[in-house]
Amino acid sequence: MSSLSLPAHYPSHTIPTAKKSIAKLSLWPLVAATFFMVSGGTYGTEEIIHGAGYGRGILILLFLPVLWSLPPAFMVGELSSALPAEGGYYAWVRRGMGNFWGFQEAWLSLAASIFDMAIYPTLFVAYLTQVAPWFAGGQGWQILPGVVITRAMMVGAFVILGSTVINLAGIRVVGITSLWLFFLLSAPFALVVLLAPFSSGTVAATHSTAASAGELGVLGGVLVAMWNYMGWDNASTIAREVERPQRTYPRAMIAAVVLVALSYILPFVAVYAAGVPTSAFEGDGSWARVAGMIAGTWHGFNWLGFLLVLGGMMSAFGMFNALVMSYSRLPLAMAQDGMMPKLFAKTSAKSKTPWVAIVACCICWTLCLGLGFRRLVTLDIMLYGASLMLEFVTLVVLRIKEPGLKREFRVPGGLTGAVLLGVFPLLLLLLAMIESNHETVLGINGLLFGTIIMFVGFIIYFVSKKMKILKVKPVVTEEIGSGEPA
Repeated sequence: MSSLSLPAHYPSHTIPTAKKSIAKLSLWPLVAATFFMVSGGTYGTEEIIHGAGYGRGILILLFLPVLWSLPPAFMVGELSSALPAEGGYYAWVRRGMGNFWGFQEAWLSLAASIFDMAIYPTLFVAYLTQVAPWFAGGQGWQILPGVVITRAMMVGAFVILGSTVINLAGIRVVGITSLWLFFLLSAPFALVVLLAPFSSGTVAATHSTAASAGELGVLGGVLVAMWNYMGWDNASTIAREVERPQRTYPRAMIAAVVLVALSYILPFVAVYAAGVPTSAFEGDGSWARVAGMIAGTWHGFNWLGFLLVLGGMMSAFGMFNALVMSYSRLPLAMAQDGMMPKLFAKTSAKSKTPWVAIVACCICWTLCLGLGFRRLVTLDIMLYGASLMLEFVTLVVLRIKEPGLKREFRVPGGLTGAVLLGVFPLLLLLLAMIESNHETVLGINGLLFGTIIMFVGFIIYFVSKKMKILKVKPVVTEEIGSGEPA
C-alpha cells in the first residue's frame, strides 16, 4: 500500500485548486444582472406613453439612452477595467478624491436604498394581487402596539427572504437566476411584438376613439424615463467577483444599454402599429389590458395578460435580487477600509459572499416594508445624480492624477472627452430638479429631503472621525490595484 501513497508535494497544489473553484460571474449573467439593476423590463414606462403620446414617448425612450445611459456606461467601462475593486464606485471615488468623498459616495447609495428597495417587494405584491386578490385583503395581525403585519407585508418579507437565500448561495447563483428571469419575463413581451402585426385591424376598429395624452407631458416623460434608465454603476460593486473584469465590464455595459433600450422601445412600436390608443396605458395593470387587445382571449381568459402579470412579479423579484448583490458589497468594502465595523467584512468560507452585510441590509429593508414608500422619482434621481456626478469627477481626476493607470477601455477623446462625458447627464439632472419640486417624502419637499440626507452624510463622517469611532485607513494606491490580469 505504501507504493500508492501520495507524493509529498501534492497537497501544496490543492490550495490553488480550491481557490479557483470559487464561481465568478461571466459576461451574460453580468449583462442580465445589470439589466435588472437598471430596468427590470418594459414595466414602469407606461406613464411615458400615456403622458407624452407615442411619437414623443418613443423619441424620449430612443434618444435618452444616448444622452443619459451611454455616458455612465462608458464611465463604468473605463473605471471598472482600470480599477476592478470590491465596492466599485465607492472604491473609485475614494481612490481619486480621498476618504471623505468615498464615504459620501457610499452613503448616498445606501441612504437611497432605504427608500428604493422596499418598493420592489411592494410591486411584487401589486402584481400578485391582480391574479390572487386574497393577498390584498385581511385585517392583519397586531404583533406590537401600533404594529400590524398584513398579508401583503408577509409576501414582501418572503420576497426579501428568497433574495437573501439566493445571494447567500453566491454571486454565480444570482447571475444565473437573473439570466433565467430575463428570458421568462421577456417572453410575453416578445409575444406582444410578434402578435401585434396580426391584430392591427381588429384593435384599430375596436378602439377607434381619439387618443389623448395624459397630464405627464414631455418633461415629465423625460423624468420618468431617466428613472427607468438609471443605475448603470450598480454592477461595479461586484468587480472582484467577475471573470476578467477588465474586458467583461465594457462589453457588458454596452450590451445592457442596447438590451434595455430595445426592451422599452420594441413593445411600444408594436402596439402603436397595431392601433392601441395611448389611453389604454392609463392606470394599474395597463399592459394586461393591452395584451387582451393584441392577443384576445381564450374561452374568456386573457392568457397573455396573465403572462405579463407573472412577468411583472418576476421583474420585481429580479430587480430586488440583483440590487441586494450590488448594495451588500458596499458595507463589505467600507468595513475593509475601516469605515464600518469589521463585522461587515465577514464572508462565507465556501462562496465568499459577504453574509453579514447581506443579512443586515435585508433586515433593514424588511423593516421598511410598512412605511408605504411609493416610487420616489425626484429623491431617487437626486441621490443617484449626486453620486453619479462624483463618479464623473473621479473619472477626470484619475485621468490627471494617474495617467499611467492601465485601462483596457478608455472613453474616447482624451481628457476633453472624459470631461464632456458628464455634461449631458448633468444638464438632464438640473432639468429634473427644476421640473419636479412637488414630490414629498414624510411630509417634506423631496428636494429639501434629499439635501438633508446629503448633509447627514457629512455629519456622520466628521463626528465618527472626531470621536474616533471608526479607524479609517489612508488611501493606498496598491491596495486597490487593477484586478486580475486580463
